[in-house]
Amino acid sequence: MIFALTSRILRTVDPVCLGKIAWNFGYKGARSVMLFEKRMKRGEFFPPFLYISILNSCNLRCQGCWVDVDKPRESLKLDELNKIVNDAKRHGNAFFGILGGEPFMHPELFDFLGTHPDCYFQVFTNGQMITEKAAQTLRKLGNATPLVSVEGTATVSNERRGGKDVLNRTLRGLQNCLDARLLTGVATSLCKTNIDDLLTESWLHRLIDMGVHYTWYHTYRPVGPKISEELALSPDQITRVRKFVVEQRAKTPIAIVDAYYDHNGRALCPMATGISHHIGPTGGLEPCPIIQFANENVRTDRDLFDVFTGSAFLKDFRETAAQHTRGCIVLERPDLVKSLVEKHHAPDTTIRQTALSEVAGMKSRTSQWREEEEIPEKHWMYKIAKRFFYHDFGVYKQLEAGAHSPRA
Repeated sequence: MIFALTSRILRTVDPVCLGKIAWNFGYKGARSVMLFEKRMKRGEFFPPFLYISILNSCNLRCQGCWVDVDKPRESLKLDELNKIVNDAKRHGNAFFGILGGEPFMHPELFDFLGTHPDCYFQVFTNGQMITEKAAQTLRKLGNATPLVSVEGTATVSNERRGGKDVLNRTLRGLQNCLDARLLTGVATSLCKTNIDDLLTESWLHRLIDMGVHYTWYHTYRPVGPKISEELALSPDQITRVRKFVVEQRAKTPIAIVDAYYDHNGRALCPMATGISHHIGPTGGLEPCPIIQFANENVRTDRDLFDVFTGSAFLKDFRETAAQHTRGCIVLERPDLVKSLVEKHHAPDTTIRQTALSEVAGMKSRTSQWREEEEIPEKHWMYKIAKRFFYHDFGVYKQLEAGAHSPRA
């Protein structure tokens, strides 16, 4: 598997892009995690990976979206984006996830990427605005990988994403990326209506035949102003996703990303471990993209290292989550999210200003943590990479001592 995948990447990705992947993402990314661990021992905090929603606008209207895509545009300006990255680079960071809305609607996206050739960016996109010209611009920059969202068959895509001919327009953008020899991925938010179509070996082989290099299965999270509870996966389906990913990683020549398990198959939350936090389009430093509250903002003259390290709100959020669950605190314990927001008087960072009432109305449900159902990695490459660079960093000690248990 690993040799076939490596050979395919070497044959189909532009050499300049390959070099920046290896150095900016590979070497620097690993180094940023090691620096993060050293900081933790000193009582300092700065996440090695930042996810930045650069604007709220989008050309689609997806079911269950928590972003204010139908509200007036809010966005981070170029100087604000540069400050975020420059502050992070001073502390060893080099990898950033770029989200929206739809990032390719941001008029300064390419200027931003081009300002930081020493970093690597993963751009989460619906792909519909990636023209041939846009893809060639990304190839010249060499420091970004598009992660194109595909949500199902033609019918399901139209229903899930609130548009017409959604799949074909997305696949055109995807093909433009592949034709430009970019390292290209496909993301799917798995839910009731697409799991049987896309969580399959045949779908992975279709992606391989197209030339896609990696895929990322997210689990649909019912949050936001229009919760579509009927789309949420059942506990057994969540386990099914994990089993499928582990099995396919061991035999299918496509990289499969996941963000919720360590090498032993134990669940974790990237926010609780501190390995990543989110910056919203209004500049708020949020625990993660679906927790839209913040006491701190990037619109400050202070170094973001000092802002993160000094944030009582973020610290309390990480510690509370780690004390109560290895899964998602928003899904399992929305009551704790509400109490933390109220305790710290953290402002709602949404434009709609209804996030707290939305959390108050949520019911507890299963997330990725299912006790005694750990499914360890089978492939040696994933097992080694996760063991050293993607684990729980010891934050769940109190939980493992039996202090709490998750809700079903």
